[in-house]
Amino acid sequence: MPATETFQAQFHRRWGHLRRAPVRALAWLLDAPDLLDVDAPEWAGRVATLGAVTPRVADWLARLDADPTELDAALGARVHTRLGLYAEKLMAFYFAQQGTLVAHGLQIRAARNDTVGEFDFLLDAGSDAAGPDALDHIEFATKFYLLDGEAGQQFDALVGPNLADSLGVKMRKVFERQLVLGQHPAAQPLLPRPVTRAQALVKGWLFYPSGSWPAMQGIAAGHCRGFWCALDEFDAQAGDAFLVLPKLEWLAPFRGDAVESGASLRDRAQLLQELAEQFATSGTPVLVAIVRRQGAAIEEVERGFIVPNDWRERAAEVRMVKPV
Repeated sequence: MPATETFQAQFHRRWGHLRRAPVRALAWLLDAPDLLDVDAPEWAGRVATLGAVTPRVADWLARLDADPTELDAALGARVHTRLGLYAEKLMAFYFAQQGTLVAHGLQIRAARNDTVGEFDFLLDAGSDAAGPDALDHIEFATKFYLLDGEAGQQFDALVGPNLADSLGVKMRKVFERQLVLGQHPAAQPLLPRPVTRAQALVKGWLFYPSGSWPAMQGIAAGHCRGFWCALDEFDAQAGDAFLVLPKLEWLAPFRGDAVESGASLRDRAQLLQELAEQFATSGTPVLVAIVRRQGAAIEEVERGFIVPNDWRERAAEVRMVKPV
């Protein structure tokens, strides 16, 4: 894409014909840049990538958008509230449709009440296999982290909005615990075939203090990115129309019918008042899309987390107690 084109503009250009939110989310999962640089020495070859979306898969997504019956059945009637589980179900559907899914969510227990771990995906390794019956173990994650500007540019400085974890914590857990699950004695009787490769597949968005876009070793140069700022700093952000993104719409850049989306739009004053009231009782940051009208649609132009004014201080307190 042109150097000046944002990811949102690229996504709308390529996938603007898709109208259904779950199909757009799946298109993002398949086509969004990896969060981690697969070639970086930090990851020692343990990071997976899906590669470019082929014309065949693009056509399949268009057909799915026209008739989502199979996808709706795979997602089930239950209303999803956890973004990670929603994304995982979308990927399980994709792998199953591609004919590579061997197992999804396979739990391993050392004893009845002692869960060792869970395989996110076991896939047929195909032509890349070390042998004809080999499996790929894929640990899958969709993550959203904010760079704590005062903490340097290490992975532990990329923290979750609620300050519950960091990219460093997540990747240590994945590499030290989850990717070695195939070697655990309790896993052997349950594995249909040997696991010959274990890798992490990580998608997501990183958010930086306004105006700051530092390069970070180990992070893919073209990753999805946005801004973050405290509520009192929001006036410095451009834009006239805003939309608070529900959690299940955090994946793909927002695009919706202008009439249907109109009731959810906020101008600057409305958004600031709404967030001030929310932050008076909750310390949870809010993901906001800056949007514009594009024909009969409303499209996301940029996105960012608006955090309570004390978020930086709370982040500093977490760092003092334990590594984030």
